[in-house]
Amino acid sequence: MSLVAAGSLLRVLVARAVFPDIIDALRDIADVETTPDDAISSPEALRRRMADKHGAFITGSERIDAALLDACPLLKVVSTMTVGVDHIDLAACRARGVTVTHAPDVLTETTADFGFALLLAAARRIGDAERYLRAGQWTKWSVDLFAGADVHGATLGIVGMGRIGQAIARRAVHGFGMRVLYHNRSPLQPAVAQALHATYCDLSTLLRDSHHVLLALPYSPAAYHLIGAAQLAQMRRGATLVNIARGGVVDEAALAQALHSGHLGAAGLDVFEGEPAVNPVLLSAPRLVLTPHIASSSLPTRRAMAQLAVDNLRAVLQGRAPLTPVQG
Repeated sequence: MSLVAAGSLLRVLVARAVFPDIIDALRDIADVETTPDDAISSPEALRRRMADKHGAFITGSERIDAALLDACPLLKVVSTMTVGVDHIDLAACRARGVTVTHAPDVLTETTADFGFALLLAAARRIGDAERYLRAGQWTKWSVDLFAGADVHGATLGIVGMGRIGQAIARRAVHGFGMRVLYHNRSPLQPAVAQALHATYCDLSTLLRDSHHVLLALPYSPAAYHLIGAAQLAQMRRGATLVNIARGGVVDEAALAQALHSGHLGAAGLDVFEGEPAVNPVLLSAPRLVLTPHIASSSLPTRRAMAQLAVDNLRAVLQGRAPLTPVQG
């Protein structure tokens, strides 16, 4: 049964500019307010826009907290096109009977592709080399010109062995002949770990023994600055660190210092603690590749993420079970 009485009209907010042809699939069941200019609403503006809505399509830019929910008494479902939900107060939603859905699975392989691309770009100093060439500084070849670290045959440590971490492990083992260590909240089932040729270990061992470390864990308060000065010091001299998880997982000032000191060989970041603002200490750090949170940004994948968010909205608003509810 639909959430409103027959003859009443559901109302949905689409908080950012999203593929119009996908959003159109909501219009047969709801009055849809879109955001064609792609403006990011302030918290106050978001509360005003959502006050009379039954459903909301959001991205990682919108924060759903208790204050907003209290201003939106009709709200029944929040559908984010992200896989992570650290921008949503899940406890506050549960307390008010608001269903939260997200978009896992559809971005796994694309994000894993990008994570590995960022690892290669950082370890092989591709960003530095391109800037050098574009600036007209390449006047001769030399034997150690932008000599980076090998990826093939090296040891990769993956922190966070969910869908994306496992997809990266497959690429590492089968594509690059790497040894894979992993650290997770709990070990994988033995058959899964064996298929991935991945060995579970504690974080300190992983940092000590890996040539390259890739972060793919979900964000939680416990993960805040999981990688700080002490953890960076445990890493091999010349190692590479890549973060495609969330910015707050890494202490950015400590990372910049580890790069400046030469202890860390290279790093790649797709996520930042204050994004879209970037800590200025990162902009001057050497051997660092920076990208603007685009790990899932292939056109087919972004469309699939948006479609899943719409399908979840339609299901809940029409009284059906969502396809991918947030668990827990």
